[in-house]
Amino acid sequence: MTIRVTPREETTQGFRTLVLVGSLFAGLIAVGIVFAVRGVNPLLAVWSIFRGSFGSAYGIKETITKAVPLILIGSGLALAYRAKFWNIGAESQLLLGAVFATWVGLTWGPHLPGWLIIPLMFIAGFIGGALWGTIPAILKIRFGINEVISTLMLNYVAAEIVKYLVVGPWKGETKFGYPYTDDLPDQAILRLLPLSRISPALVVLAVVLALVLTYIIFRTRFGYEIRVIGESPEAARYAGIDFFKTLLITMVISGGIAGIAGVGELSAIHHNLSYPETISAGYGFTAIIVAWLGKLNPAFVILSGLFFAGIIVGGDAIQMTLGLPAVTVSVFNGFLLVFLIAGDYLLYHRVKLVREHA
Repeated sequence: MTIRVTPREETTQGFRTLVLVGSLFAGLIAVGIVFAVRGVNPLLAVWSIFRGSFGSAYGIKETITKAVPLILIGSGLALAYRAKFWNIGAESQLLLGAVFATWVGLTWGPHLPGWLIIPLMFIAGFIGGALWGTIPAILKIRFGINEVISTLMLNYVAAEIVKYLVVGPWKGETKFGYPYTDDLPDQAILRLLPLSRISPALVVLAVVLALVLTYIIFRTRFGYEIRVIGESPEAARYAGIDFFKTLLITMVISGGIAGIAGVGELSAIHHNLSYPETISAGYGFTAIIVAWLGKLNPAFVILSGLFFAGIIVGGDAIQMTLGLPAVTVSVFNGFLLVFLIAGDYLLYHRVKLVREHA
């Protein structure tokens, strides 16, 4: 018996939906096995996760709070992945966005009104993330350096930059020697819904940007060029599509939106710059799975962002109720990503067992 892999010529919407549901189900089964090995009832664990995130007002509010950066970053990643540019560096782009916004907020914030300083912070954050995103794009296009390696390594570089700033030149005079910058002035802080950490402005911004990116991908010439580059580089060259320009703009948008997510975390949640793991709860990495679950469609990313935000919040709940370690959430996410990628492969390939005749 041998395994034979052949391309699928076409797939129906029903088959794509079936593969997606099957991938999620298989991922949940694999996670359930991990729970069982740990001596925990798998059904109880999964139920506890979703009850913790969607079963109470507090859980729902926290889920929405964590969904916002996932939707923002996941939408930008969906754009880059459509062009087959594997941006693994959204975490660093988020951090650089927060760094740029911190400088603007602390430098100009005390002298400008809120209606001006907050937009300026978001513009600065976009620029910071965009600049960091163009580095791997240039390295790939001009020098052929694999973007997976460069974007991944830039995550560590950005983290060290943030650490240097908060323990060095930007250490706050009001923080008693702790590694934080001074707090942003009041006019540079986004307003929240009562008894929550939800910024209405951020929620609207995340949804609007996701829908705008959906329009760009499927209804504009630029989006068409991105899809052609991703589906057939040779066809793109034949059609005269400018690789450098298209990929550079793609990473400006993808990195810039991740930078906007960093501004949101800074201005709405933390109010100061601190260690990287405080600014971002691994959003740049989780958003990779969010983009894949959303089938690289930013409109669907809105739903997948809520789903994975629920897993993050529910993961905190099972630590308290079932005594499972914090890494359980990473295991959950990892299994789902593996099965989503496997399912995506099956969408375009047939795998058969063939009996060989002597």
